Amino acid sequence: MTKEHSFNDRVSGLGLLIALGIIYGDIGTSPLYTMKAIIGENVIDKMIVFGGISCVFWTLTLQTTLKYVILTLQADNNGEGGIFSLYTLVRNRGRLLAFIAIVGGSALLADGIITPPISVSSAIEGLRIIYPDIPTIPIVVLIITLLFGLQILGTNKVGKGFGPLMMLWFGMLGTLGIGSIISHPEVLSALNPYYAYNLLTNHPGGFWILGAVFLCTTGAEALYSDMGHCGKQNIRVSWIFVKVCLVLNYFGQGAWLMTKEGSHLTTNPFYSIMPEWFLVTGIVVATLAAIIASQALISGSFTLVSEAVRLNFWPKVRLLFPSEVRGQLFVPAVNTMLWIGCVGIVLYFKESSAMEAAYGLAITITMLMTTILLTVYLTARKVSPILIGLFLITYLSLELSFLAANLVKFMHGGYVSLILCVLLMSVMWTWKEANSIKDSLTDYTDLGPYIPLLQKLSVDETIAKYSTHLVYLTKSNSNKKIENKIIYSIMQQRPKRADLYWFIHVETTDEPYTREYKVEIIAPQDVVSITFRLGFKVEQLIGRYFEQVVGDMVQKKEVDITSRYESLHNQQVTGDFTFIVMKKFLSYENNLPAYQRVMMHLHFFLRRLTVSEKQWFGLDDNHVEVEKIPLLISPTPELELKRL
Repeated sequence: MTKEHSFNDRVSGLGLLIALGIIYGDIGTSPLYTMKAIIGENVIDKMIVFGGISCVFWTLTLQTTLKYVILTLQADNNGEGGIFSLYTLVRNRGRLLAFIAIVGGSALLADGIITPPISVSSAIEGLRIIYPDIPTIPIVVLIITLLFGLQILGTNKVGKGFGPLMMLWFGMLGTLGIGSIISHPEVLSALNPYYAYNLLTNHPGGFWILGAVFLCTTGAEALYSDMGHCGKQNIRVSWIFVKVCLVLNYFGQGAWLMTKEGSHLTTNPFYSIMPEWFLVTGIVVATLAAIIASQALISGSFTLVSEAVRLNFWPKVRLLFPSEVRGQLFVPAVNTMLWIGCVGIVLYFKESSAMEAAYGLAITITMLMTTILLTVYLTARKVSPILIGLFLITYLSLELSFLAANLVKFMHGGYVSLILCVLLMSVMWTWKEANSIKDSLTDYTDLGPYIPLLQKLSVDETIAKYSTHLVYLTKSNSNKKIENKIIYSIMQQRPKRADLYWFIHVETTDEPYTREYKVEIIAPQDVVSITFRLGFKVEQLIGRYFEQVVGDMVQKKEVDITSRYESLHNQQVTGDFTFIVMKKFLSYENNLPAYQRVMMHLHFFLRRLTVSEKQWFGLDDNHVEVEKIPLLISPTPELELKRL
């Protein structure tokens, strides 16, 4: 078993520490604001306190523990999680599933833009207890900037650094909760789900309190998205500790609230259960924990976009792997996008209380989409229809209720998260549709009839030699077919004489870490076809892979790569290699339907923001030539022209 595969297959102290540091920040800091939001402007009484705590406990149990930790983590793609990994497992079961995955992925990215501002702002604003006039916005922007600057180190190092702090945080949550519960143990009766039912059905406006209750589980999707960073078993084991500490703290806050029965809430119950002598230390630890809370969705966003790129749902961007440990990656373009979005949110809303309306709305959409995809997955796994129906009814009811309660926030800031979601969804859908249009109109031809022509061209000394080895990247998944544009490039655009023609096809597999290749010698010493099968989490360093394959073929005497210039051949000098990369542009000679025209123009606009093909495939500049090829889609009809 390789190092990268063994990481996710066992529980380890390091894995548990990284899990604490990376994925629990969001859900782990929810006690800072959830109970405060539940009470809101209501008069404190037993119905709302016991009902609120009961709602929180059963939400953590049903939504986080049962749905995500127990069920959803089972739907892993060779250790990788997240909504796009789940889609990969079921994508052959319906075209509509792509739209569902894109909606869910876009909503999760939108939530990733809102989580760091509200987490960091709520923490820094806690310092006002000590310094009432402290300017928070510059501090929040600075901390967010530093946090995104650390991402290049990789989630492995970030998790190691943040893990001990989060262990301290959860230990503090549990200890404070126990201290408060001991004084008022009757609060434990709120474990009875009747109190939740009573609040939602009998309290005036009780149903809408679900929008505040949902804050306790907003980080649940991150547990699944970050599975590849930490491992399924590490998440499950560490969640036991995390949930116990969270529940103890929520019940501790409830115990304190019952001492204020009949009054309105004037202070944050989270800080109120702290002994006065511990308050300053508690604020400092809470501030650090809230900063770390941003990490969960930042890491998840990197995973999400890397998978979206492989699925052709997102423009090609650089993917860096700062650690040898499986799942560790850094996406510079996404890091910059999230940083700009987070700073914009801070400057727009200014206060964390104003951000609450935008927080949580988008993630309910992601959870709904995950429920639909997971239902399809369970169906594919031939799970009992009765169990599938029970799962679907339970979670659609639960999550649609959360969505309805959160929609009340729309006019108070929720529109921001939905606007972000729609913008991100537009990018994904545009990229997917445009690639589908291009692929459907790519013409292929049989390679067989052209083999004799390539062999003759190779020895035609009336044509200047273009390169000793000429390498084309092809989308054809068959070595018997080739794109017309490649034949046109070799034969007509500018006849390219070479001693050896190589055709490379890259196939992205549904398994994340596949590294395989196969070679077909079509014409000895003249034409060779290579197919690389690479997992969707494998960096596509085609230049290096190709060099390794050629070296293996030389050792096996399957090919001779020495220069065929007589003077150089005698000295055993290796011949030169030239990669030809085709860059398509939209020809003016098109008569597109309106929808396709919009999709293609947006596609080519977005492509300006992406890395080039040679960067994507890891090719050296001095070995690559780019040819611009017109993309003709629905050519315009022939014009009437009269000869004089």
